[in-house]
Amino acid sequence: MSASDVFGRLDLLWRSLAREWERLAANLSSADPWWSLLLFLGASFLMVWRLGALERKGLEGTVLGTVIMPYASGFSNLMFAFILGRSGGNGILVLENCLVNNVTNLTLLIGLPAIFWGLAIFPDRPSAAVSAGVVRRTYRLNHLSLQLTLVAALFFTGVLWALARDGVLDYSDGLVMVGLFLFWQVFQIFDVLKNNVYRGRSLRWSMLGDIAMVTLGGVGVYHAIDALVAWIPRVGTGFVVFDNIGWLSGLLMVVPNALLAVYYAAIRRADIVYSSQVGDGHICIPMCIGLFALFGPIHIPAYFDLGVATIIAAGALHLFLIGFWKRLPRWVGVSLTAAYAYFL
Repeated sequence: MSASDVFGRLDLLWRSLAREWERLAANLSSADPWWSLLLFLGASFLMVWRLGALERKGLEGTVLGTVIMPYASGFSNLMFAFILGRSGGNGILVLENCLVNNVTNLTLLIGLPAIFWGLAIFPDRPSAAVSAGVVRRTYRLNHLSLQLTLVAALFFTGVLWALARDGVLDYSDGLVMVGLFLFWQVFQIFDVLKNNVYRGRSLRWSMLGDIAMVTLGGVGVYHAIDALVAWIPRVGTGFVVFDNIGWLSGLLMVVPNALLAVYYAAIRRADIVYSSQVGDGHICIPMCIGLFALFGPIHIPAYFDLGVATIIAAGALHLFLIGFWKRLPRWVGVSLTAAYAYFL
């Protein structure tokens, strides 16, 4: 059997699996909101699981948290923005979703792990399997990459604030924000390739299987969010109504982020805890907001400045502590968690 026949059969198998998964996801998500929640959590876990496996295949450390993990934890936010934009929804809901998501990332989901495990960029007792010099050099590189990631988050938030000064985000503003995000991703990809050349490694073919499973998870996330958006009542009283979907979606979509934060904090990888949460913020600001602005204008609400100020203040605090102290003390984690409670 020739190589072309093998690839042809693999392509047919992949297309068949994708169709079956899409059909199953559509049937489950249309049946009941609890099935949609279960599908969302299961598909998100699948994406986190397989993207995490890529760490052992040439994508490590802060690069993993900045380039790979945000697509596992932030894909749901991206699909939420796309679904609302495609259906002509209100852009304020997407703005609420992104602001709530970013504030949660920078306060609760970094503060709580710091309370239980502490977040030290340089471990107190590095592994004895390799020389101390190699370990320290690796952690110094991760430290510098993490600081760059935090600076990028502050820069993107500042650009959003500047573009919103006229009270609306239009198509041109959306092009700017999407373009900024794509440039940042290209920069990160070249950084991955540079590190692999430096370490004498190449990417593995088995990564294609992981990418295929991530794609299946993405299809499930898309259908689950589409069904949940359709299920939420357009009118009525209480908190679970369509007018509050920005807050509801923002709180729900931090679940994959929480899985990442708890897991990597427990294994003492503070650099990935930080970079995964900050990188997820890059998905929301500027990508999700910019994506919706390509479909329709977003009129800026009165609380926008407060949300932006909270994100910038939290980001600047993290940059200062990581830059000079190289850790997040437990008492700061308590303060960040309390600040999130006040924000809610």
